[in-house]
Amino acid sequence: MKDPVTATTGITYDRESIENWFMTSKDAIFCPLTKQPLTKASDLTPNHTLHRLIKSWLVENATPGSGFDRILSPRPLLDKTHLRKLLRDLTASDDGLRHDAVRKLYALAIEGDTACRGRMVEVGVAKGMVLFVMRCFKEGKVGGLEEGLKILSVLESYSICETRVLDVIDSLNWVLGLEMENHIIIKSYAIEVLKKAIDAAPSTVISGYEPRYQGFESLQFFKNVTNLLREKISNSALKTTLTILTKLCHWGRNRIKLVEVGAVFDLIALELEKPEKNITELIFNLLAHLCTMADGRAELVRHAGGIAVVSKRILRVSIATTDRAIQILSLISKHSARKDVLVEMLRVGAVSKLCMVMQSDCEGYLKEKAREILRMHSNVWSNSPCIGVYLMTRDPR
Repeated sequence: MKDPVTATTGITYDRESIENWFMTSKDAIFCPLTKQPLTKASDLTPNHTLHRLIKSWLVENATPGSGFDRILSPRPLLDKTHLRKLLRDLTASDDGLRHDAVRKLYALAIEGDTACRGRMVEVGVAKGMVLFVMRCFKEGKVGGLEEGLKILSVLESYSICETRVLDVIDSLNWVLGLEMENHIIIKSYAIEVLKKAIDAAPSTVISGYEPRYQGFESLQFFKNVTNLLREKISNSALKTTLTILTKLCHWGRNRIKLVEVGAVFDLIALELEKPEKNITELIFNLLAHLCTMADGRAELVRHAGGIAVVSKRILRVSIATTDRAIQILSLISKHSARKDVLVEMLRVGAVSKLCMVMQSDCEGYLKEKAREILRMHSNVWSNSPCIGVYLMTRDPR
């Protein structure tokens, strides 16, 4: 260990090793030792006490010529003057000078600790990189784009100004539509920045966002975001994508657009891959939003595995997932209860699962929802052996 740093889980690692874990491991969001969730690499804290112990040990045990007597000193604070010069180079007309500045800022952001990154934000590096990404979009150039987006995904404690948020979203929409080398990595960085932009945007913007540049149709933004659900992106980027879509779903016009671009089928296909528990919760939360629309419910029942996957997750993942799954079945039972749909619910085990809810230890309101669905169509489901027991009795189970 040369440069010990402590993660948010309390475990200390060598900086180079843990940062390599963040960049290359598919399980990068978990602590390698404790398997607890980790935040971004920027939250690594230098362990000065261990650093002094390492230095003391090496001084006492070093042999001449071994090289171990040369101990890494704590990194000096970044020079603000140097950072400001690099920011000026970002605005140069020379492409080579701009790209060189981005590469140097990228190296500083990746190699620096939390204090160094905080200093970069203080000087205005985050704002400079946002303007750089916007310039890439306006000029249609991708040189330095990956590094620029990576810098923005690593830096924290910065906000995107509301006055420019539409320009930022337009630029990121363009990035999400690109097909180029490393496009999955670039889009993973872009979606993290997009979340910051949407968080900063007024509700009037995100309630009905439309691309403002030629060459993109009205639904292109929603297509670009939902396309990430089909890509092999990291779990962190996938969670961010689902979080963004859920926020967009607060407005009916956005739900209509998401249904039109095939989000219901994408979510079902994603759930059929048996993702992590927290991803399943996000998927079901989003599906429940989309099923409040008639077209959303129609898409779910049209999918061969739609009703089946919803019913199978009841009582198997979490209370939140069970709640959303029963909500979806309730919406279908009330508003989309064609004879073939009701028969499908019985055939794939949805009715049996609702009966299991009635005899489980789950919350009372969930049992009441299940009872309501069962009573609603008991005449169609009379062949199910459990129906009579739970509908013909006042037993609160």
